[in-house]
Amino acid sequence: MRRRLSVLGGALLLAVTASVVMFMQPASAAVGLHISGRNIVEANGQNLIMRGVNHPHVWYTGQTSSFAAIKAAGANTIRVVLGTGKRWGPSNDVPAVINLCKQNKLICVLEVHDTTGYGEEGAAASLDEAANYWISQKANLVGQENYVVINIGNEPIGNTNPAQWTAATAAAIQKLRTNGFEHLIMVDAPNWGQDWQNVMRDTGQTVLDADTKHNTVLSIHMYAVYANASTITAYFDAFKNKGWPLVVGEFGWKFNSGEVDHETILSEAQARGLGWIAWSWSGNSDPILDMTVNFNPAQLTTFGDRIVNGANGLKATSREASIYSGQTTSPSASVSPSASRSPSTSPSASRSPSSSPPPGGKTCTAAYAIVGQWPGGFQAEVRVTAGSSAISGWTVGWSYANGQTVTNGWSATITSSGAAVTARNVGYNGTVGAGATTSFGFLGSWNGTNAVPAPLTCTAD
Repeated sequence: MRRRLSVLGGALLLAVTASVVMFMQPASAAVGLHISGRNIVEANGQNLIMRGVNHPHVWYTGQTSSFAAIKAAGANTIRVVLGTGKRWGPSNDVPAVINLCKQNKLICVLEVHDTTGYGEEGAAASLDEAANYWISQKANLVGQENYVVINIGNEPIGNTNPAQWTAATAAAIQKLRTNGFEHLIMVDAPNWGQDWQNVMRDTGQTVLDADTKHNTVLSIHMYAVYANASTITAYFDAFKNKGWPLVVGEFGWKFNSGEVDHETILSEAQARGLGWIAWSWSGNSDPILDMTVNFNPAQLTTFGDRIVNGANGLKATSREASIYSGQTTSPSASVSPSASRSPSTSPSASRSPSSSPPPGGKTCTAAYAIVGQWPGGFQAEVRVTAGSSAISGWTVGWSYANGQTVTNGWSATITSSGAAVTARNVGYNGTVGAGATTSFGFLGSWNGTNAVPAPLTCTAD
Protein backbone atom coordinates (compact mmCIF):
# COMPACT_ATOMS: atom_id res chain seq x y z
CA MET A 1 0.00 0.00 0.00
CA ARG A 2 0.92 3.61 -0.38
CA ARG A 3 3.57 5.13 1.85
CA ARG A 4 3.62 8.93 1.83
CA LEU A 5 7.08 10.46 1.62
CA SER A 6 7.93 13.62 3.50
CA VAL A 7 10.38 14.83 0.87
CA LEU A 8 10.03 14.22 -2.85
CA GLY A 9 11.79 17.07 -4.61
CA GLY A 10 13.94 17.01 -7.69
CA ALA A 11 15.77 13.85 -6.62
CA LEU A 12 12.77 11.87 -7.82
CA LEU A 13 13.30 12.77 -11.44
CA LEU A 14 14.72 9.77 -13.25
CA ALA A 15 17.61 10.24 -15.65
CA VAL A 16 17.88 7.63 -18.37
CA THR A 17 21.17 7.91 -20.23
CA ALA A 18 21.87 6.85 -23.77
CA SER A 19 24.76 4.66 -22.69
CA VAL A 20 22.61 1.95 -21.09
CA VAL A 21 23.77 -1.52 -22.08
CA MET A 22 21.00 -3.66 -23.52
CA PHE A 23 20.20 -6.94 -21.78
CA MET A 24 17.68 -9.54 -22.82
CA GLN A 25 16.75 -12.01 -20.12
CA PRO A 26 16.89 -15.55 -21.50
CA ALA A 27 13.63 -17.44 -21.71
CA SER A 28 13.16 -20.03 -19.03
CA ALA A 29 12.12 -23.58 -19.71
CA ALA A 30 8.42 -23.60 -20.53
CA VAL A 31 7.17 -24.79 -17.16
CA GLY A 32 3.95 -22.85 -16.70
CA LEU A 33 4.12 -19.06 -16.68
CA HIS A 34 7.60 -17.85 -17.58
CA ILE A 35 9.64 -14.95 -18.91
CA SER A 36 10.59 -14.64 -22.57
CA GLY A 37 12.60 -11.49 -23.21
CA ARG A 38 10.60 -8.78 -21.46
CA ASN A 39 7.30 -10.61 -21.65
CA ILE A 40 5.35 -12.93 -19.39
CA VAL A 41 4.21 -15.89 -21.47
CA GLU A 42 2.24 -19.03 -20.80
CA ALA A 43 3.59 -22.53 -21.30
CA ASN A 44 2.19 -22.53 -24.85
CA GLY A 45 4.15 -19.36 -25.69
CA GLN A 46 1.18 -16.99 -25.68
CA ASN A 47 1.83 -13.60 -24.09
CA LEU A 48 0.04 -12.82 -20.85
CA ILE A 49 -0.40 -9.11 -20.21
CA MET A 50 -1.65 -8.79 -16.65
CA ARG A 51 -4.76 -6.72 -16.19
CA GLY A 52 -5.74 -7.14 -12.60
CA VAL A 53 -6.92 -6.01 -9.20
CA ASN A 54 -5.36 -6.36 -5.75
CA HIS A 55 -7.57 -8.04 -3.13
CA PRO A 56 -6.80 -7.69 0.62
CA HIS A 57 -7.71 -11.29 1.43
CA VAL A 58 -5.73 -11.72 4.65
CA TRP A 59 -7.80 -9.02 6.39
CA TYR A 60 -11.12 -10.02 4.81
CA THR A 61 -11.03 -13.80 4.47
CA GLY A 62 -14.81 -13.98 4.25
CA GLN A 63 -14.93 -11.84 1.10
CA THR A 64 -14.43 -14.76 -1.26
CA SER A 65 -17.18 -13.54 -3.60
CA SER A 66 -14.73 -10.79 -4.57
CA PHE A 67 -12.86 -13.28 -6.77
CA ALA A 68 -15.91 -13.70 -9.00
CA ALA A 69 -16.67 -9.99 -8.87
CA ILE A 70 -13.13 -9.09 -9.93
CA LYS A 71 -13.40 -11.53 -12.81
CA ALA A 72 -16.74 -10.04 -13.79
CA ALA A 73 -15.10 -6.61 -13.79
CA GLY A 74 -12.90 -7.88 -16.62
CA ALA A 75 -9.66 -8.79 -14.85
CA ASN A 76 -7.44 -11.68 -15.95
CA THR A 77 -5.27 -11.48 -12.81
CA ILE A 78 -5.85 -11.09 -9.09
CA ARG A 79 -3.09 -10.24 -6.62
CA VAL A 80 -4.03 -11.81 -3.30
CA VAL A 81 -2.71 -10.44 0.01
CA LEU A 82 -1.54 -13.20 2.39
CA GLY A 83 0.33 -13.19 5.70
CA THR A 84 3.20 -15.24 7.08
CA GLY A 85 1.91 -14.99 10.63
CA LYS A 86 4.52 -12.50 11.80
CA ARG A 87 2.20 -9.53 11.34
CA TRP A 88 -0.89 -10.98 9.69
CA GLY A 89 -2.26 -14.45 9.20
CA PRO A 90 -0.74 -16.93 8.97
CA SER A 91 -2.50 -17.64 5.68
CA ASN A 92 -3.08 -21.39 5.74
CA ASP A 93 -5.85 -21.33 3.15
CA VAL A 94 -3.58 -21.23 0.10
CA PRO A 95 -5.24 -24.25 -1.63
CA ALA A 96 -8.67 -22.60 -1.28
CA VAL A 97 -7.32 -19.31 -2.60
CA ILE A 98 -5.76 -21.01 -5.62
CA ASN A 99 -9.00 -22.88 -6.32
CA LEU A 100 -10.93 -19.62 -6.17
CA CYS A 101 -8.52 -18.12 -8.71
CA LYS A 102 -8.87 -21.13 -11.00
CA GLN A 103 -12.62 -21.35 -10.55
CA ASN A 104 -12.88 -17.77 -11.71
CA LYS A 105 -10.25 -18.10 -14.45
CA LEU A 106 -7.84 -15.63 -12.90
CA ILE A 107 -4.07 -15.81 -12.83
CA CYS A 108 -3.21 -15.88 -9.14
CA VAL A 109 -0.43 -13.57 -7.92
CA LEU A 110 0.15 -14.53 -4.28
CA GLU A 111 2.05 -12.12 -2.01
CA VAL A 112 2.84 -11.93 1.71
CA HIS A 113 2.33 -8.47 3.13
CA ASP A 114 4.37 -8.84 6.32
CA THR A 115 7.54 -7.60 4.58
CA THR A 116 6.09 -4.14 3.91
CA GLY A 117 8.64 -1.46 4.79
CA TYR A 118 11.31 -3.73 6.29
CA GLY A 119 14.20 -1.75 7.76
CA GLU A 120 11.96 1.21 8.48
CA GLU A 121 8.91 -0.61 9.85
CA GLY A 122 10.04 -2.44 12.99
CA ALA A 123 7.34 -5.13 12.84
CA ALA A 124 8.07 -6.10 9.25
CA ALA A 125 9.29 -9.54 8.21
CA SER A 126 12.45 -9.97 6.17
CA LEU A 127 12.48 -11.40 2.68
CA ASP A 128 14.22 -14.45 4.09
CA GLU A 129 11.27 -14.98 6.44
CA ALA A 130 8.91 -14.56 3.51
CA ALA A 131 10.86 -17.22 1.57
CA ASN A 132 10.47 -19.56 4.53
CA TYR A 133 6.71 -19.05 4.39
CA TRP A 134 6.61 -20.01 0.73
CA ILE A 135 8.69 -23.09 1.48
CA SER A 136 6.17 -24.04 4.17
CA GLN A 137 3.47 -23.86 1.46
CA LYS A 138 5.44 -25.75 -1.17
CA ALA A 139 3.12 -28.77 -1.24
CA ASN A 140 0.22 -26.44 -2.09
CA LEU A 141 2.13 -24.60 -4.81
CA VAL A 142 4.01 -27.26 -6.78
CA GLY A 143 1.95 -28.22 -9.82
CA GLN A 144 0.27 -24.81 -10.00
CA GLU A 145 2.92 -23.16 -12.18
CA ASN A 146 0.40 -22.48 -14.97
CA TYR A 147 -1.80 -20.50 -12.62
CA VAL A 148 0.27 -19.05 -9.77
CA VAL A 149 2.91 -16.32 -9.56
CA ILE A 150 4.86 -16.06 -6.30
CA ASN A 151 5.30 -12.40 -5.31
CA ILE A 152 7.88 -13.06 -2.58
CA GLY A 153 7.11 -10.08 -0.36
CA ASN A 154 5.16 -6.85 -0.63
CA GLU A 155 7.22 -3.62 -0.70
CA PRO A 156 10.01 -5.46 1.12
CA ILE A 157 12.29 -2.53 2.02
CA GLY A 158 11.32 0.92 3.30
CA ASN A 159 13.30 4.13 2.91
CA THR A 160 15.98 3.14 5.44
CA ASN A 161 18.99 1.64 3.63
CA PRO A 162 17.10 0.70 0.45
CA ALA A 163 20.39 -0.58 -1.04
CA GLN A 164 19.94 -3.75 1.03
CA TRP A 165 17.14 -4.71 -1.36
CA THR A 166 19.48 -6.11 -4.01
CA ALA A 167 21.24 -8.74 -1.92
CA ALA A 168 18.15 -9.63 0.11
CA THR A 169 16.01 -10.11 -2.99
CA ALA A 170 18.65 -12.15 -4.81
CA ALA A 171 19.08 -14.38 -1.75
CA ALA A 172 15.33 -14.96 -1.41
CA ILE A 173 15.05 -15.96 -5.07
CA GLN A 174 17.97 -18.36 -4.74
CA LYS A 175 16.43 -19.88 -1.62
CA LEU A 176 13.20 -20.65 -3.47
CA ARG A 177 15.03 -22.09 -6.47
CA THR A 178 17.25 -24.22 -4.24
CA ASN A 179 14.09 -25.61 -2.70
CA GLY A 180 12.73 -26.65 -6.08
CA PHE A 181 10.29 -23.87 -6.98
CA GLU A 182 9.89 -23.35 -10.74
CA HIS A 183 7.14 -20.73 -10.61
CA LEU A 184 7.31 -17.28 -12.13
CA ILE A 185 8.61 -15.08 -9.31
CA MET A 186 7.62 -11.44 -8.90
CA VAL A 187 9.76 -9.08 -6.79
CA ASP A 188 8.67 -5.67 -5.52
CA ALA A 189 10.90 -2.61 -5.46
CA PRO A 190 12.27 -0.97 -2.28
CA ASN A 191 11.26 2.50 -1.01
CA TRP A 192 7.86 1.07 -0.04
CA GLY A 193 7.60 -0.31 -3.57
CA GLN A 194 8.16 3.03 -5.34
CA ASP A 195 11.92 2.80 -6.03
CA TRP A 196 12.29 6.57 -5.85
CA GLN A 197 16.03 6.15 -5.16
CA ASN A 198 16.32 3.91 -8.24
CA VAL A 199 17.83 0.88 -6.50
CA MET A 200 15.78 -1.62 -8.51
CA ARG A 201 16.20 0.43 -11.67
CA ASP A 202 19.98 0.41 -11.29
CA THR A 203 20.68 -3.02 -9.76
CA GLY A 204 17.92 -5.16 -11.17
CA GLN A 205 20.42 -7.10 -13.28
CA THR A 206 21.93 -8.63 -10.15
CA VAL A 207 18.50 -9.84 -9.06
CA LEU A 208 17.63 -11.26 -12.48
CA ASP A 209 20.99 -13.04 -12.68
CA ALA A 210 20.39 -14.64 -9.26
CA ASP A 211 17.50 -16.65 -10.71
CA THR A 212 18.84 -19.91 -12.12
CA LYS A 213 15.51 -20.36 -13.93
CA HIS A 214 15.65 -16.86 -15.46
CA ASN A 215 12.02 -16.56 -14.47
CA THR A 216 11.67 -13.35 -12.46
CA VAL A 217 9.63 -10.22 -13.19
CA LEU A 218 10.31 -6.90 -11.47
CA SER A 219 7.38 -4.99 -9.96
CA ILE A 220 7.03 -1.25 -9.38
CA HIS A 221 4.32 0.29 -7.17
CA MET A 222 3.23 3.69 -8.43
CA TYR A 223 1.78 6.22 -6.02
CA ALA A 224 2.62 9.87 -5.25
CA VAL A 225 6.21 9.57 -6.50
CA TYR A 226 4.70 9.12 -9.98
CA ALA A 227 2.54 12.24 -10.15
CA ASN A 228 4.07 13.40 -13.45
CA ALA A 229 3.91 11.75 -16.87
CA SER A 230 7.61 12.37 -17.48
CA THR A 231 8.60 10.47 -14.33
CA ILE A 232 6.46 7.49 -15.35
CA THR A 233 7.68 7.34 -18.93
CA ALA A 234 11.31 7.76 -17.89
CA TYR A 235 11.01 4.84 -15.48
CA PHE A 236 9.35 2.63 -18.10
CA ASP A 237 11.96 3.65 -20.68
CA ALA A 238 14.81 2.63 -18.38
CA PHE A 239 13.49 -0.93 -18.16
CA LYS A 240 12.75 -1.08 -21.85
CA ASN A 241 16.28 0.03 -22.70
CA LYS A 242 17.75 -2.62 -20.42
CA GLY A 243 15.45 -5.33 -21.72
CA TRP A 244 14.09 -6.18 -18.26
CA PRO A 245 10.60 -7.55 -17.58
CA LEU A 246 8.41 -5.18 -15.56
CA VAL A 247 4.86 -4.96 -14.25
CA VAL A 248 3.06 -2.28 -12.25
CA GLY A 249 2.14 -4.40 -9.26
CA GLU A 250 0.17 -1.63 -7.53
CA PHE A 251 -1.00 1.87 -8.39
CA GLY A 252 -3.59 4.37 -7.22
CA TRP A 253 -5.16 7.37 -8.94
CA LYS A 254 -4.91 11.12 -9.21
CA PHE A 255 -7.61 12.13 -6.75
CA ASN A 256 -5.72 15.39 -6.18
CA SER A 257 -2.90 17.24 -7.92
CA GLY A 258 -0.14 15.56 -5.94
CA GLU A 259 -1.20 11.98 -6.54
CA VAL A 260 -0.30 9.38 -9.14
CA ASP A 261 -0.93 10.11 -12.81
CA HIS A 262 -2.98 6.97 -13.43
CA GLU A 263 -3.98 8.08 -16.92
CA THR A 264 -0.36 7.96 -18.07
CA ILE A 265 0.19 4.59 -16.37
CA LEU A 266 -2.82 3.10 -18.17
CA SER A 267 -2.05 4.55 -21.60
CA GLU A 268 1.69 3.86 -21.48
CA ALA A 269 1.17 0.32 -20.17
CA GLN A 270 -1.22 -0.40 -23.02
CA ALA A 271 1.13 1.05 -25.63
CA ARG A 272 4.11 -0.89 -24.24
CA GLY A 273 2.39 -4.20 -23.44
CA LEU A 274 3.09 -3.87 -19.70
CA GLY A 275 0.93 -5.57 -17.10
CA TRP A 276 -0.73 -3.73 -14.23
CA ILE A 277 -2.70 -4.56 -11.07
CA ALA A 278 -4.75 -1.77 -9.49
CA TRP A 279 -4.81 -1.27 -5.70
CA SER A 280 -7.38 -2.29 -4.51
CA TRP A 281 -10.86 -3.83 -4.57
CA SER A 282 -12.02 -2.52 -1.16
CA GLY A 283 -11.27 -2.41 2.57
CA ASN A 284 -8.54 0.27 2.66
CA SER A 285 -7.97 2.34 5.78
CA ASP A 286 -7.78 5.19 3.26
CA PRO A 287 -11.02 4.54 1.29
CA ILE A 288 -9.93 6.83 -1.53
CA LEU A 289 -8.09 3.78 -2.87
CA ASP A 290 -11.17 1.51 -2.79
CA MET A 291 -12.55 0.43 -6.16
CA THR A 292 -15.87 -0.62 -4.63
CA VAL A 293 -17.93 0.46 -1.63
CA ASN A 294 -17.82 -2.28 1.02
CA PHE A 295 -16.80 -4.92 -1.55
CA ASN A 296 -20.07 -4.41 -3.45
CA PRO A 297 -19.39 -4.73 -7.21
CA ALA A 298 -22.63 -2.90 -7.94
CA GLN A 299 -21.18 0.19 -6.20
CA LEU A 300 -18.04 1.15 -8.06
CA THR A 301 -16.20 4.19 -6.79
CA THR A 302 -14.88 6.87 -9.14
CA PHE A 303 -11.56 5.05 -9.18
CA GLY A 304 -13.21 1.66 -9.65
CA ASP A 305 -15.38 2.82 -12.54
CA ARG A 306 -12.32 4.34 -14.22
CA ILE A 307 -10.31 1.12 -13.94
CA VAL A 308 -13.16 -1.19 -14.91
CA ASN A 309 -14.96 0.75 -17.64
CA GLY A 310 -12.62 3.53 -18.79
CA ALA A 311 -10.22 3.82 -21.71
CA ASN A 312 -7.31 1.35 -21.40
CA GLY A 313 -9.11 -0.22 -18.42
CA LEU A 314 -10.07 -3.80 -17.66
CA LYS A 315 -13.06 -4.14 -19.96
CA ALA A 316 -11.21 -2.55 -22.87
CA THR A 317 -7.85 -4.30 -22.68
CA SER A 318 -7.93 -7.47 -20.53
CA ARG A 319 -7.66 -10.88 -22.21
CA GLU A 320 -8.22 -14.13 -20.38
CA ALA A 321 -5.23 -16.43 -19.98
CA SER A 322 -5.24 -19.16 -22.62
CA ILE A 323 -4.74 -21.86 -19.97
CA TYR A 324 -8.40 -21.34 -19.11
CA SER A 325 -9.93 -21.03 -22.55
CA GLY A 326 -8.13 -24.26 -23.50
CA GLN A 327 -9.37 -26.30 -20.55
CA THR A 328 -11.75 -29.18 -21.19
CA THR A 329 -13.12 -29.44 -17.64
CA SER A 330 -14.03 -26.85 -15.07
CA PRO A 331 -11.90 -26.46 -11.97
CA SER A 332 -13.69 -27.79 -8.92
CA ALA A 333 -15.57 -25.17 -6.95
CA SER A 334 -13.90 -24.39 -3.66
CA VAL A 335 -14.10 -21.58 -1.15
CA SER A 336 -12.25 -20.49 1.93
CA PRO A 337 -13.43 -22.21 5.12
CA SER A 338 -14.35 -18.78 6.44
CA ALA A 339 -16.52 -17.95 3.43
CA SER A 340 -20.20 -17.32 4.02
CA ARG A 341 -21.37 -18.87 0.79
CA SER A 342 -22.46 -22.49 0.75
CA PRO A 343 -22.82 -24.13 -2.68
CA SER A 344 -25.93 -26.26 -2.76
CA THR A 345 -24.99 -28.17 -5.86
CA SER A 346 -21.72 -29.41 -7.27
CA PRO A 347 -20.59 -28.37 -10.77
CA SER A 348 -20.67 -31.94 -12.01
CA ALA A 349 -24.26 -32.37 -10.87
CA SER A 350 -25.51 -29.14 -12.40
CA ARG A 351 -24.28 -29.29 -15.98
CA SER A 352 -26.74 -29.23 -18.84
CA PRO A 353 -25.63 -29.97 -22.42
CA SER A 354 -27.22 -28.24 -25.37
CA SER A 355 -29.61 -29.96 -27.72
CA SER A 356 -28.15 -32.00 -30.58
CA PRO A 357 -26.86 -29.84 -33.44
CA PRO A 358 -28.32 -30.17 -36.93
CA PRO A 359 -26.34 -32.34 -39.36
CA GLY A 360 -23.95 -30.73 -41.86
CA GLY A 361 -22.24 -27.36 -41.90
CA LYS A 362 -20.62 -25.60 -38.98
CA THR A 363 -21.99 -26.66 -35.62
CA CYS A 364 -21.39 -26.15 -31.93
CA THR A 365 -22.69 -27.40 -28.62
CA ALA A 366 -22.91 -25.65 -25.27
CA ALA A 367 -22.89 -26.92 -21.69
CA TYR A 368 -24.08 -24.89 -18.70
CA ALA A 369 -22.67 -25.40 -15.19
CA ILE A 370 -23.31 -23.73 -11.85
CA VAL A 371 -19.83 -23.44 -10.34
CA GLY A 372 -20.78 -21.53 -7.19
CA GLN A 373 -24.03 -20.67 -5.41
CA TRP A 374 -24.91 -18.65 -2.30
CA PRO A 375 -28.11 -17.09 -0.94
CA GLY A 376 -29.50 -14.86 -3.66
CA GLY A 377 -26.61 -15.26 -6.08
CA PHE A 378 -24.69 -17.72 -8.18
CA GLN A 379 -21.86 -18.03 -10.68
CA ALA A 380 -22.23 -20.05 -13.86
CA GLU A 381 -19.98 -21.12 -16.72
CA VAL A 382 -20.97 -22.08 -20.26
CA ARG A 383 -18.53 -24.05 -22.39
CA VAL A 384 -18.87 -23.85 -26.18
CA THR A 385 -17.43 -26.70 -28.26
CA ALA A 386 -17.05 -26.60 -32.03
CA GLY A 387 -18.25 -29.54 -34.08
CA SER A 388 -16.26 -31.35 -36.76
CA SER A 389 -15.36 -28.07 -38.48
CA ALA A 390 -13.73 -24.93 -37.12
CA ILE A 391 -16.08 -22.03 -36.44
CA SER A 392 -15.55 -18.27 -36.59
CA GLY A 393 -18.35 -17.22 -34.25
CA TRP A 394 -21.05 -18.61 -31.98
CA THR A 395 -24.32 -17.70 -30.29
CA VAL A 396 -25.73 -19.56 -27.28
CA GLY A 397 -29.29 -19.24 -26.02
CA TRP A 398 -31.37 -20.51 -23.14
CA SER A 399 -34.42 -19.62 -21.08
CA TYR A 400 -34.76 -19.57 -17.30
CA ALA A 401 -37.77 -21.29 -15.80
CA ASN A 402 -37.34 -20.07 -12.24
CA GLY A 403 -36.92 -16.32 -12.56
CA GLN A 404 -33.12 -16.21 -12.50
CA THR A 405 -31.40 -13.18 -14.00
CA VAL A 406 -27.90 -12.53 -15.32
CA THR A 407 -26.29 -9.58 -13.52
CA ASN A 408 -22.78 -9.42 -15.01
CA GLY A 409 -20.69 -11.51 -17.38
CA TRP A 410 -17.31 -11.93 -19.04
CA SER A 411 -15.92 -13.38 -22.28
CA ALA A 412 -19.30 -12.96 -24.04
CA THR A 413 -21.84 -10.28 -24.90
CA ILE A 414 -24.88 -11.34 -22.88
CA THR A 415 -28.38 -9.91 -23.36
CA SER A 416 -31.70 -10.83 -21.77
CA SER A 417 -35.31 -10.44 -22.83
CA GLY A 418 -37.60 -11.66 -20.09
CA ALA A 419 -36.58 -15.22 -19.29
CA ALA A 420 -34.64 -15.64 -22.56
CA VAL A 421 -30.87 -15.11 -22.50
CA THR A 422 -28.57 -14.80 -25.51
CA ALA A 423 -24.77 -14.88 -25.37
CA ARG A 424 -22.55 -14.06 -28.33
CA ASN A 425 -18.80 -14.43 -28.62
CA VAL A 426 -16.52 -11.44 -28.18
CA GLY A 427 -13.64 -10.66 -30.53
CA TYR A 428 -11.00 -12.90 -29.03
CA ASN A 429 -12.94 -16.16 -28.54
CA GLY A 430 -15.15 -16.48 -31.62
CA THR A 431 -12.70 -18.61 -33.59
CA VAL A 432 -12.72 -22.15 -32.25
CA GLY A 433 -10.95 -25.08 -33.89
CA ALA A 434 -12.71 -28.31 -34.79
CA GLY A 435 -13.53 -30.14 -31.56
CA ALA A 436 -11.96 -27.38 -29.45
CA THR A 437 -13.64 -25.54 -26.59
CA THR A 438 -13.94 -21.98 -25.32
CA SER A 439 -16.07 -20.60 -22.52
CA PHE A 440 -17.72 -17.62 -20.90
CA GLY A 441 -19.08 -16.96 -17.44
CA PHE A 442 -21.42 -14.74 -15.51
CA LEU A 443 -22.90 -13.86 -12.15
CA GLY A 444 -26.64 -14.20 -11.62
CA SER A 445 -29.38 -13.79 -9.06
CA TRP A 446 -31.95 -16.36 -7.97
CA ASN A 447 -34.66 -16.83 -5.37
CA GLY A 448 -36.20 -20.12 -4.33
CA THR A 449 -35.02 -22.38 -7.14
CA ASN A 450 -31.94 -22.26 -9.35
CA ALA A 451 -32.48 -25.10 -11.78
CA VAL A 452 -30.09 -25.50 -14.69
CA PRO A 453 -31.85 -24.35 -17.89
CA ALA A 454 -32.38 -26.90 -20.64
CA PRO A 455 -32.02 -27.19 -23.49
CA LEU A 456 -29.33 -24.77 -24.60
CA THR A 457 -29.07 -23.83 -28.25
CA CYS A 458 -25.79 -23.15 -30.00
CA THR A 459 -25.44 -21.77 -33.50
CA ALA A 460 -22.12 -21.33 -35.29
CA ASP A 461 -20.77 -19.06 -38.01
